[in-house]
Amino acid sequence: MAEGFYVVAATSELVEGGQLFVELDGEEILLIQHQGQYYAIAYLCSHAEFSLEGGSLHDGCITCPYHGAEFALVNGAALSPPAYEGIKTYPVRVENETISVNSTPNPIAA
Repeated sequence: MAEGFYVVAATSELVEGGQLFVELDGEEILLIQHQGQYYAIAYLCSHAEFSLEGGSLHDGCITCPYHGAEFALVNGAALSPPAYEGIKTYPVRVENETISVNSTPNPIAA
């Protein structure tokens, strides 16, 4: 296993459009499969710190189910109000039908 990456799920646990809460080194993470790709993003919205879990997925974005803010899955950029700050994203690796996440976040997109 590569340094800093931890196995968090099997690929069979996350179907297309699936979302899974993961806690890793004190970080609350939402693991997502969207359009055949796996993403790990902050569990909480930057606007009001409500859960993004259950938000709709479309065109590489997640929409907060509470206030409608949109975030890019690839880099966490805030794409629509009421959120103006991006969210954390985390490096993901898929190997041998397992999904691993690094608990050190990527830089937050502007």
